[in-house]
Amino acid sequence: MPASGSPVESIHTLAEILSQPDVWRSCLHELRGSAPYQSILNLAPKRKEWLFVGCGTSFYLAEAAAISWTILTGQPARALPASELLLFPRSVQLSAEDLQVVVISRSGRTSEAVRVAELLSEKYHLSTLGVTCAADSELARACDLTLVLSAADEKSMVMTRSFTSMLLALLQLAVSDASASSRAFEGVAASLASRIGAFNDRVESFVTMHSFADHIYLGQGPFFAIAREAALKITEMSCSFAQSYHTLEFRHGPKSIVAPQTCITFFLSESGMQAESEVLVEMKELGGTIIAICNRATESVRVSADLLLELEADVPEISLLAPFIVPAQLLGFHTGIKKGFNPDEPKNLSHVVILD
Repeated sequence: MPASGSPVESIHTLAEILSQPDVWRSCLHELRGSAPYQSILNLAPKRKEWLFVGCGTSFYLAEAAAISWTILTGQPARALPASELLLFPRSVQLSAEDLQVVVISRSGRTSEAVRVAELLSEKYHLSTLGVTCAADSELARACDLTLVLSAADEKSMVMTRSFTSMLLALLQLAVSDASASSRAFEGVAASLASRIGAFNDRVESFVTMHSFADHIYLGQGPFFAIAREAALKITEMSCSFAQSYHTLEFRHGPKSIVAPQTCITFFLSESGMQAESEVLVEMKELGGTIIAICNRATESVRVSADLLLELEADVPEISLLAPFIVPAQLLGFHTGIKKGFNPDEPKNLSHVVILD
């Protein structure tokens, strides 16, 4: 129970996590009817490089979008926190020809995101695309085009469905075959919808039975950004200490902390399953407690994982990014509840970071 004594079911954060399959469908429908979406689709082939910008969760979203964009389109793409552009603009190579900037902010009011959009548009004369969940925002006024996913907006402070919905929107932009991408996203929504209740129950039971000193999140390729976001979720919602690493890099020193009180969550890709599974087995042998999140598990993963969560969706690998973060959101939520926190009101946080 949260500190306020309210029933868990009344907490906005949990309801928003569980709503994601339906919200994804609503957002993709909203996106396809959006004039800015059609405009950016027409502009995209003319751009030679993409820069994705955000703060906090929106920065991890930018990282996931950037590497996915390169995988899907072959175009160079990179991600930066808005603060880097504001403090060290000369290090960012903003003179690249036909550079497209994407600025991400759930509220459209985050000061650093709005200031970056204004700076890049007014001083550097770059094309800017805003991605937000709020209509008529400061970000929208600062950008040339803006995608608004109003169905994904949240009452809770912690970003959950807004992260996944904006990520899927950006992946939709990157895929040239719109009908194929729509089928893939409908597929992951359907697969998650059929499992999310069971995921919630199993994660809650797992948290009830375990207590951890450290939380580690591991992923490779685009799944590393998902690992970074997962570490932030459990930090925000439960004030737990968490770190993220590339899966194979965890062997190179950080594995020294592995013990039964270390919860290690693996985001297992299909591309790197064999190598990543070997790390998972090794960390289990060192005494770690293992959570495995994957599409379909190998036998070695089944044997070694203390908690295994499989999506079993017949979709391209990139489509798995959004659903893979959902069990980590649930882990953060239930850990926070167990520790007596109300995840709707995280310690020291506000819904929007606005600077004077």
